[in-house]
Amino acid sequence: MDKISLIIPCYNEQETIPYLREELNRIMSAFNEVEFEIILVDNCSEDKTLSLMKEMHEEDNRYQYMSFSRNFGKDASMYAGLRASTGDYITVMDADLQDPPELLREMYLTLKTGEYDCAAAYRKDRKGEPWLRSVLADEFYRLMGKFSDAEMVNGARDFRLMTREMVEAVLQLQESQRFTKGIFSWVGFRTKWIPFENQERVAGNTKLPMKSAFSYALRGIVAFSTLPLVIISILGFIVCVAALLFTAYVMIEQLILKNSVPGYPSLMCVILFGFGISFLSLGIIGQYLAQMYLEIKHRPKYIVRESSFER
Repeated sequence: MDKISLIIPCYNEQETIPYLREELNRIMSAFNEVEFEIILVDNCSEDKTLSLMKEMHEEDNRYQYMSFSRNFGKDASMYAGLRASTGDYITVMDADLQDPPELLREMYLTLKTGEYDCAAAYRKDRKGEPWLRSVLADEFYRLMGKFSDAEMVNGARDFRLMTREMVEAVLQLQESQRFTKGIFSWVGFRTKWIPFENQERVAGNTKLPMKSAFSYALRGIVAFSTLPLVIISILGFIVCVAALLFTAYVMIEQLILKNSVPGYPSLMCVILFGFGISFLSLGIIGQYLAQMYLEIKHRPKYIVRESSFER
């Protein structure tokens, strides 16, 4: 009998867990041809999330849990869950049920054909999301798909079912500053994309505000694209050419035409523009250096404080 491991990162999800448990129990009852392993990863929640996890484990040993010593982020939770999983097929899904669990059967049957190594879900629309967030997300996916070495489908979720072989490949990538969507894409493997309508959270509020979403997108761009460095190189070249042309213009006016060039305002504009480009360039380069600095520390991606797994 095949075994499916479900990895569910959680952070302050006490409101959603009762709904999640009910839905998972329904899916497992209807999907009795496979064995299930549910791995709940608590990112040091401040509410009763961990207590609810312990209760689920005590009542049904198919539910396993681990809790971090602090909030290491969703990507660390997914990595920890992937490492702990023992299933033949492994899926990652959110606790808020925005990833519809009923897609699991379709994903499983897709992989059983042997034609694919991964069945991944993507949202056909962003109904219910704030307008600005939707526009920025669409632009992010467009840029990542065009300029990075990790081809990403617009609306792609972390929600996917993968073969053990693909998961082992994902775990080989050891970077600590993880952008998991990009990693899933970078390792390759044959993937079938399954569309679904955008779902509202069953309860509670999003745990990824705009500021965190922007930081996450920036991490993805730095990790999988050199486009920002290309852009500042082009801008630097344009500024140099403009400076040379302006210098040539001043020399012609002064030395050949004997005209005085009243250039204080224009000179200030050129200087300020040059400084702006320089600081922008330093900021972008700093992002790449910061990423390298964090990687070479080789700190653990997470620290487990408490777990139902035998050590």
